[in-house]
Amino acid sequence: MSYLTDDEIRELMPHLQRFALWLTRNPHSADDLVQSCLIKALTHRPQNIPAQSMRTWLFSILYRQFIDGERRQKRYRAILAFFTGEASPGPSVEAMAIADDTLALFATLPTDYRAVMLLVSVEGLSYKEAAMTLNIPLGTVMSRLSRGRKMLYEQSEGKVSPMSLRRLK
Repeated sequence: MSYLTDDEIRELMPHLQRFALWLTRNPHSADDLVQSCLIKALTHRPQNIPAQSMRTWLFSILYRQFIDGERRQKRYRAILAFFTGEASPGPSVEAMAIADDTLALFATLPTDYRAVMLLVSVEGLSYKEAAMTLNIPLGTVMSRLSRGRKMLYEQSEGKVSPMSLRRLK
C-alpha cells in the first residue's frame, strides 16, 4: 500500500486549509477538519490513485467530512432541544472579520456555491474534477458557479435580490 509522501502533504496543505477555512468559517475548526482529512487519507489511500487525482481525492474527503460534521451537529442540536425543551441554539455570534468587501460578500454565499467557486476559481480544478470532488453532476457545478458569480455581482453592485425559496414536500 502506498502512502502520501511528506512532500505531497506539504504541497497540498495550504489548499486544503484554505478550502476548510471557507467551509467552516472558523480557523480552529478548519485545522481540525484538515487534520481529520489527512488522517483518513493516510490510513485509507487506495493503491492505484494517480498523483493528479490526489488533489481531487483529498478535497473530496475534506468536503464529505465537513458535510458529515454539519449533519452530526444538526442532529445533536435537535436532540438537545428535545431534552431541554428549548429551541436549538443558533449560529455562533462570533464572526470572522474580513477587510475586503468582496471576501465578505463571498462569505455570505450558501456553502454549496462557495464550495464550487473555491474549487473551480481558487483551486483551479476543472468542472469535471469539481463535480467528482463534490459528488454532484457536471451541470450542477456549472449552474452553482454561474449563480454564485451572479449573486456576488448583484450584491457588489447594490442590487440585493432575495434568494428564491422552494417548498419541499
